[in-house]
Amino acid sequence: MKARSLCLLLTGEVLAMSLWFVSAAILPAMMTETTISSIRQAALSSGVQAGFVFGAVLSAAIGLADRFDPRRVLALSAVTAGLVNATLLISPPGSLAAIAARFITGALLAGVYPVGMKIAVGWGRADRGLLVGALVGALTLGSASPHLVALLGGADWRTTVAVTSLAAIAGGLLCLKIALGPYHVLAARFDPRTIITAWTNRGVRLAYAGYLGHMWELYAMWAWIGVAAGISYGATLPPDQARQWAAITAFAAIGSGAVTSVLAGLAADRVGKANIAIIAMAISGLSAIATALTFGGPVWLTFALVLLWGATIVPDSAQFSALVADYSPVDRAGSLMTLQTALGFALTFVTVQIMPELAEAFGWPVVLAGLALGPAFGIVAMAGLRADAR
Repeated sequence: MKARSLCLLLTGEVLAMSLWFVSAAILPAMMTETTISSIRQAALSSGVQAGFVFGAVLSAAIGLADRFDPRRVLALSAVTAGLVNATLLISPPGSLAAIAARFITGALLAGVYPVGMKIAVGWGRADRGLLVGALVGALTLGSASPHLVALLGGADWRTTVAVTSLAAIAGGLLCLKIALGPYHVLAARFDPRTIITAWTNRGVRLAYAGYLGHMWELYAMWAWIGVAAGISYGATLPPDQARQWAAITAFAAIGSGAVTSVLAGLAADRVGKANIAIIAMAISGLSAIATALTFGGPVWLTFALVLLWGATIVPDSAQFSALVADYSPVDRAGSLMTLQTALGFALTFVTVQIMPELAEAFGWPVVLAGLALGPAFGIVAMAGLRADAR
């Protein structure tokens, strides 16, 4: 029962989270049809983050993941998100309607990712690092998939929109077949003290701090690495080849984190979640700096470094969530993990939005290197948590 339910959950997450980077994957093709201002280009990507923050804060405030059947919440959220995403097919590219659709999609995905974590941690305690690691791996693979769909679908961006919309609907329906684990607990009522726990509980607070450092880097890299890679490759390749390799780079870099998240989860249950987070952040931060140093250089070298960056930028995410679950009261874990993601994605709204503006002012190498500040902050937080555990 456990294996079957987790397989269904992971498959549903892959399919539903394919909606996240739709705009990033289709933007180059959209730009061949019409001119979209840099502000609206960024809004199409950061609108998902802003919507997710709104949905996650609302979810945490009412205790959505802890008070209701998470399977139904996840299914309803995913199906509705797929339908909203499909409205991009009838909205003018880059229009306010398209941006609004991305915002609403993000809000609905707050009922997919954090709620999925609530279901996953209900299936174990000793292997919680692996459970959440596998779920984040599914999230990562789903997030990468629009780039692959766009690459295989050719120049018509509408194919990507249609495929991901149908995938999200199918994923939501699939999650109705999941069983809940023996450690799943429902909260009897909404308790506003849940929010206060995020500050008063030192373990939760440090896990939040590490997560914020991680999120400073993660979604800014995911959202713009395709664009940055295309510009870097354009220094040595013809434009068409540079765009094609940039799409491959984005998919490979994001998708590689799916495998390493599972491997890190296995290791975390043995050597400690905080230790794994520190190792991952150290490598990803150094990779960001190395990528900046090779910008515009040999394509193979930049590609290899971006791939390493993508493989190590994700695995710590699951461990921060697992740590929050470990330190939280059992009937408030879902709400505290949801609030954690809300705060993290609020930060990503800023970083995703300002990345192209900063790149225009200072150049992509400087901006990419600046992302290493987040892991450095996260390492300090995890070192404090590890010291408390001794």
